[in-house]
Amino acid sequence: MASLLWFTILVLAVGCERLAELVVATRNRRWALDHGGIEYGRRHYPLIVALHIGLLAGCLVETWVRRPEFVAGLGIPMFVLVLAGEALRWWCITTLGSRWNTRVIVFPGLALVRRGPYRILSHPNYLAVVIEGAALPLVHTAWITALAFTVLNGAALTLRIRVENRALAQARAA
Repeated sequence: MASLLWFTILVLAVGCERLAELVVATRNRRWALDHGGIEYGRRHYPLIVALHIGLLAGCLVETWVRRPEFVAGLGIPMFVLVLAGEALRWWCITTLGSRWNTRVIVFPGLALVRRGPYRILSHPNYLAVVIEGAALPLVHTAWITALAFTVLNGAALTLRIRVENRALAQARAA
């Protein structure tokens, strides 16, 4: 029972972190649109939000209903991956500064950022999402949530990355 309470606190902490991201994203969105940024993919954004809420809710519902055992050999490495995913996400946020957003907003004619994690990967923030989406539920053996989120997130990210790549290509051409 104690491990379930600690897991609940972890999921709630991740939820609070997501709310902090939304505060940063809302501020950055206003700034971006005021400075010539163009938003793409508005229609799929509610799907992304619902998916992330579903991840957190799924973690809690599955663990409180199924009551899986905490398996330290799985849970501890997954917790480390959750922390690594969070660190990568905030590295992305600080690297992009006011250009970071949870939405697809690009600046026509502005060069892509090629520092921080972006010198290694085109979409490092999405790697953080993939890591966390699989690892967070597995901290407490919520394998159904991990599997469901991974499959649904794969579909959502396929759409999202296509939209973002098209938007970036259009912005570079402008």
